[in-house]
Amino acid sequence: MTPYTGPWTAAEAAHLLRRCTFGATFADIQNAVTLGLSQTLNELFIAAPIDQPLAYDPAEQIVNIGETWVNAVYPQDQTANIQTEGARMKSLGAWLAKKLNQESLSLTEKMQFFWQNHFGVTTSGDARAMYQFLQLLRQHALGNIKQLVKDVSVDPCMLLFLNGSTNTVFSPNENYGRELLELFTVGKGAQLAAGDYTTFTEQDVAAAAKIFTGYIVQGVRSATLPQVTSQFMAPLHDNTTKTLSYHFANQTISAAGAVEYANYIDVVFNQPDTAKYICRKLYRYFVNHDITPWVEQNIIADMAQTLTATNFEVAPVLQELLSSAHFYDISVRGAIIRSPLETLCAMLNTSNTFANFDLQSNYQIYLSMYGLADQMGQGYAAPPSVAGWTPYYQAPAFYRLWINSTYIKKRFDVANLLTSNFYNVNGNVFKIKVVDLLNGLSAPASAPQVIDDLCLVFFPKEIPQADKLAIKNILTNGLPDFEWTLQYNEYLADPTNPVFFNPVELRMQAVLNIMFKMPQFHVC
Repeated sequence: MTPYTGPWTAAEAAHLLRRCTFGATFADIQNAVTLGLSQTLNELFIAAPIDQPLAYDPAEQIVNIGETWVNAVYPQDQTANIQTEGARMKSLGAWLAKKLNQESLSLTEKMQFFWQNHFGVTTSGDARAMYQFLQLLRQHALGNIKQLVKDVSVDPCMLLFLNGSTNTVFSPNENYGRELLELFTVGKGAQLAAGDYTTFTEQDVAAAAKIFTGYIVQGVRSATLPQVTSQFMAPLHDNTTKTLSYHFANQTISAAGAVEYANYIDVVFNQPDTAKYICRKLYRYFVNHDITPWVEQNIIADMAQTLTATNFEVAPVLQELLSSAHFYDISVRGAIIRSPLETLCAMLNTSNTFANFDLQSNYQIYLSMYGLADQMGQGYAAPPSVAGWTPYYQAPAFYRLWINSTYIKKRFDVANLLTSNFYNVNGNVFKIKVVDLLNGLSAPASAPQVIDDLCLVFFPKEIPQADKLAIKNILTNGLPDFEWTLQYNEYLADPTNPVFFNPVELRMQAVLNIMFKMPQFHVC
């Protein structure tokens, strides 16, 4: 893959950060310009620490408000048990929104969500299990894909989700074995014959079902066990030798008890199709949905070669892709329609807007943010199917599926909420910190420069000068540019005085409200 050797300007830095984070500030972009491409990538690959979700809802009946519940038991009483689960799921949803909003400048959040979409797991009936699964994705977000698949295969959440916990020698269940091949590794190709899908056959599905037998899940909403765990039960495992199809050179998987599944996954990852399939998904996530023959031959092939050569470490593949000439080609800038989560976070994170009130208010706000993304079509912990969200894989529309008459109205409603109507919780008003955003730009007193800087932050490409002029007229309220300079300088001289602060805030809110509804904002 040809490395990028072109100019490293704010435009390139903004493109990189736009694709690798859920929202970068103007200062982040300028800092990336100063650091250069190589050092910026190094920073992006540093794993970001996070806190644990906290109890905030009165329905939580085990831990105190402000304490984490991730290793706490459940009430024995059934009604209290259900109420506590509801409280913990609300806490989990709020926590998910919070960590996206307060992400550090790291690829971790984007890659954790990539894997959440890849495996398509929904909640399992125990918030602790879902939290543990999400932490597993985070642990391996920028790590070894083969090990991630092995760990996910026997994770309690996945065992519950795809019926692995009831898969026994007496009653084999093909659900996980099928999805492992079709969606998680080699991918499903064209049907060559009955039960033959180019990369695997029904014979392989049946064999996989037997290989994965024997794992059970314990501790779901338990009043005595602090975590949900998986356990291998030898009597429930199929100890026969399993023979794979001709796609796998008729290899056999010998009985190996608790580690048999791992031996099988090694065989699956030896298939060239596994690396290619995963690299195509990475490409569509970070670059473009359109995999042309040229991209397949010159980009996907190189990515797959790197992935195989590093024994399926994802970081070297992403380093190569994100520093390639192809990634910075003007043709792929703006080629991706923002997902609902990206849209919401782009409105908030770019101005360092986050909830900073009391615990309960913060969590209520973030739960509402989670709900807003869900209404736009993307609830983090609830993919619509095991295949994930359709815009990431459904040809030929792909990302265009994020935009329809219902979803676009929801996006505009969110823009209105955060720039005009605001969100009030317990008397705490949550709104975009538009003046903080303004103060962080290169020349806040210059109306033309303000618009140039905002376009850099929010839009992937240059927009027509006529559009810039129209936005500037909203900022200046149709007055000459020097009037904005006077207005801003008056505010700067007395920033806490509402007489000067409010008009500046009002003009910026009007500008962002319009920009968030422009087509250019909804692509990245």
